[in-house]
Amino acid sequence: MYDKDLSNKWRVEIDFVEDETHTHATVRAQCGDGETLTTLGDAYRNPKDSGSPMIGEEIAAARGLIALGTELLQCASSRIEQVTHQPVHLYR
Repeated sequence: MYDKDLSNKWRVEIDFVEDETHTHATVRAQCGDGETLTTLGDAYRNPKDSGSPMIGEEIAAARGLIALGTELLQCASSRIEQVTHQPVHLYR
């Protein structure tokens, strides 16, 4: 169907910074066109709860990835609007 190879790889890296009650995740996506998108996610532990770093990382990462998905949808909408000159509303 296509004359060229359209396979592509994107890389997503998540870094964490934690203290006793907070976990911060920085999500970086290296897109196929070389553009890098960076989003953040946070998790907060109730001081009454026992510490479990993995849970905080999961929550912070999930929130950062949700933000990344939202950012990607906004970028795609903008690119479509530039081509079509029509408003675009992409749904998640």
